[in-house]
Amino acid sequence: MPAVLAAVPAVALPSRPGKDDVDPVLEERDPRRLIVLGEDADLASVLVRLLRRDRLDVEVAFVPTVRRSAAAAAWGLPRDAAALALDGVARPAPLIRDDSGGVLVGRGVVRDLEGEAYCDNTRVLRGRVRRLVAVPGEAGISALPGRAVRAASGRALQIGCVDSPVELDGVAHPRSVPRWTWYRHTADWLLVRP
Repeated sequence: MPAVLAAVPAVALPSRPGKDDVDPVLEERDPRRLIVLGEDADLASVLVRLLRRDRLDVEVAFVPTVRRSAAAAAWGLPRDAAALALDGVARPAPLIRDDSGGVLVGRGVVRDLEGEAYCDNTRVLRGRVRRLVAVPGEAGISALPGRAVRAASGRALQIGCVDSPVELDGVAHPRSVPRWTWYRHTADWLLVRP
């Protein structure tokens, strides 16, 4: 726990908290701002609960516990995000969802992909690639450039392929998939950021 957050009321939750972990906190405390101290997948889990409870009005501050947080990089969070979590201003940020009920806060990877991918009307790839990397940001969802992958940003990134493994914010999806979509939700989330 960073020293600057020592006086903040805290609730210890397990890694990648679920409904039974997050929902009671939302009901009992009715927070205006949540500070998530953890990994990218922990932040994504909390956002899923806020989305499902229709509580995207809650401000969310993120203090990563790992050095290389893709979410911190995607949203321009400083190395010392703890001070920002207390005093920073929350601004709307695009909420990126996927078609399996999750959200993407930092980095999504589809590996050993053979197929096609489109970001809105732009063909990002056709054929076989080692990986396709997607990141959220101000523009919505972006496919990062790579070998045989064209960079593009837009509202949705749709992939059709031979079964491929997907990794979401550092966590492997439980099964390989023949298709995957990341898309911008109709409402933004409130992220405390510079």
